[in-house]
Amino acid sequence: MDSLITASARALAAGDPLGALKRIALRDDPPALALRGIAMAQLGEHPRARELLRSAARGFGAHEGLARARCVVAEAEVALAMRDLGGSPRALADAALALEARDDHANALQARLIAARRLLLLGRLDEAGAALAQLDVRGLPASLAAVAELSAAELALRSLRPGPARAALARAQAAADRAGVPALAAEVAEAHAALDQPAARRVRRADAGGEQALRIDEVAALLASDALVVDACRHGLQAADAWLPLARRPVLFGLARALAQAWPGDVDRDELIERVFNTRRPDATHRARLRVEIGRLRALAKPLAQIDATARGFVLRPRDAREVVLLAPPIDGDQGSLLALLCDGAAWSTSALALALGASQRTVQRALAELEAAGRVRAIGQARSRRWLAPPLAGFTTILLLPAALPIA
Repeated sequence: MDSLITASARALAAGDPLGALKRIALRDDPPALALRGIAMAQLGEHPRARELLRSAARGFGAHEGLARARCVVAEAEVALAMRDLGGSPRALADAALALEARDDHANALQARLIAARRLLLLGRLDEAGAALAQLDVRGLPASLAAVAELSAAELALRSLRPGPARAALARAQAAADRAGVPALAAEVAEAHAALDQPAARRVRRADAGGEQALRIDEVAALLASDALVVDACRHGLQAADAWLPLARRPVLFGLARALAQAWPGDVDRDELIERVFNTRRPDATHRARLRVEIGRLRALAKPLAQIDATARGFVLRPRDAREVVLLAPPIDGDQGSLLALLCDGAAWSTSALALALGASQRTVQRALAELEAAGRVRAIGQARSRRWLAPPLAGFTTILLLPAALPIA
């Protein structure tokens, strides 16, 4: 490796892409193309970075498997930054094995970190946790240790474990300080700030105090209490260690949410029909359907609460005289999950959003069209290259809106 390539690689490791480009901008040999691709990625020019990395991988010969594997890892990280989550993870896994076989443990760890971060974005928390648990960052560069701890902190936040999240962020801060990369330090600072921002809302009746913003620590304490929590962030019911998921039963969850918001009072039958069935002219068929759906919810929620009929409607009565709490995300409505993903500042494709939310691409496109009409998201590019962005929401943490993949509708 010549001196210019070595100096460029050191500049990139220190977070200085312009300094790297000054040395190799006019070169088109495979090592220079690979470093130029990484530099363009650090500058945010992800499509150009991908082109350069692919050209570099093609330029390396059959005997240069190590260099090609490094290009695969770099391209996978660019795809992650572009929120292109539709590709197969097999190529990245094969590259990690090739790097380990050639004793390039730092880049092998980078490959496994990319795979774990992809799982986090897709909401597959158990798999992401298992992947992170297998990583050993001892003796590796401080920048990689910082990224690993940031991933561990994100996993803890999405799992509603603020204590481990703070500990991981403290380790990430120490590693970022050792690395001396400004962009990495800024990312750690942003994650720290998210811990002190509202993560959810506690919703009450207007005559009972209305809404109260909760930080992540308060959300975790509430879920660990004896209260019956109707959780509109994860779409389910929780009481202590018992959890009833209703993410795939939107009608039943809508009924549970309406009953929780009115607790300890009841809800009128016509009001339930209007809110859950989205109609302003309830008739006998709607009332019959309401009785059927209430019966289904009553059967599912029996270990946690009972639902009694009253003269005007229905009332929720939790077991063991528990308090009922309705927990809602900071952004309400069907588009809340979409906005939570878009507010990370990255540009997402509709296919990547559909994967992350567990919804169909057509459903995501309809929701994006509604948000665009309301001025809450914006599109860049055309046709297959179109990507979606949203401005950051000041004062709210969005990392907690999607602790698991949820459908939009």
